[in-house]
Amino acid sequence: MRAAVLEAPGAPLLVCDDVEIAPPRAGQVRVRIAHCGICHSDLSVVDGVFPAPLPIVLGHEAAGVVDAVGDGVDHLAPGDPVVLTPAPPCGRCYWCVRGEAALCADASGIVTNTFLDGSTGLSRGGARVYRGINVAAFSEFVVCAAVAAVKVPRDVPLEVVCVIGCAVQTGVGAVLNTARVVEGATVLVMGLGGIGLSAVQGARLAGAARIFASDPLAARRKVAESFGATDLLDPNAGDVAQQVREATGGIGADYAFETAGRASLVGVGLAATRNGGTVVAVGAPPIGEKIEIAPAALFTVSEKKLLGCILGSSHSLHEIPRLVALWRAGRLDLEGLITARRPLGEINEAMADLRAGRGIRTVLSMG
Repeated sequence: MRAAVLEAPGAPLLVCDDVEIAPPRAGQVRVRIAHCGICHSDLSVVDGVFPAPLPIVLGHEAAGVVDAVGDGVDHLAPGDPVVLTPAPPCGRCYWCVRGEAALCADASGIVTNTFLDGSTGLSRGGARVYRGINVAAFSEFVVCAAVAAVKVPRDVPLEVVCVIGCAVQTGVGAVLNTARVVEGATVLVMGLGGIGLSAVQGARLAGAARIFASDPLAARRKVAESFGATDLLDPNAGDVAQQVREATGGIGADYAFETAGRASLVGVGLAATRNGGTVVAVGAPPIGEKIEIAPAALFTVSEKKLLGCILGSSHSLHEIPRLVALWRAGRLDLEGLITARRPLGEINEAMADLRAGRGIRTVLSMG
């Protein structure tokens, strides 16, 4: 099949047609990929910020059509349109049975870039190729666990709903599932890429009364306003935490979300939230960055809460249909997140746009 392969950190992705993919095994399906969004996590692997085994096929925000099913799969059939998730819930592990499906043992492939048994189902010239971030969708086909392919209605455009797979699940889920923002709350979102703008929409869906949106790029702040942000903050124009505290009469925000992948912004969130408030670390910072809390004694007596978040704490089998339904009802804007569309052959140009902060989400077409 045709796929984009990263062979060395910092190197251009090689779009080639000689990647071999294994047939689906029991409990698996093969999906013909139609469209895949480019996430900053993909760029972090390309640039070497996130270490990963090589060679690797990246891409994890995808939608397509089931092409073949393995033994024991009875809820999907060839021809079914699906959105893929990088965190498929098995439904039986320690975390799934406790209602923490995003932490499912089967989602460990996000880190290992393999299936649970260490295989990948991908090869090139007889050598193993890794399945990036548990999906490997910068390619014509993907083989994945059947629960990783979530069926959607046939009339939804796959080039639009593909962004639900990561950006929207993560951003909206961080608000509704991880933090459980309450109606009338004050929310701060730092970083207005695909995930941050989805968090802004999640805050609007939750009924937040005031939504502060911070990003150094004016164009992204303007988009955030159209998505429901009430207060736009330029971090280059002044201390964000101070601006939030002043705007709230010295109290601070009820919730703060770090969605830019910068550990230092977690500290800004802690400074911007009120006593008893909640800070959610959503973005994926470089592996060497640390979250520092000082002075620790003041953090203790403030009763502030610091939460981690993976894929919006989502149970994808529930979350993806819910988000599709919200989009169809006109309550969630997916099209506004997509600022460019390119063929797979232009993936390096799309990565350059993301690296330079041009646009929000580029969606690749595999056709």
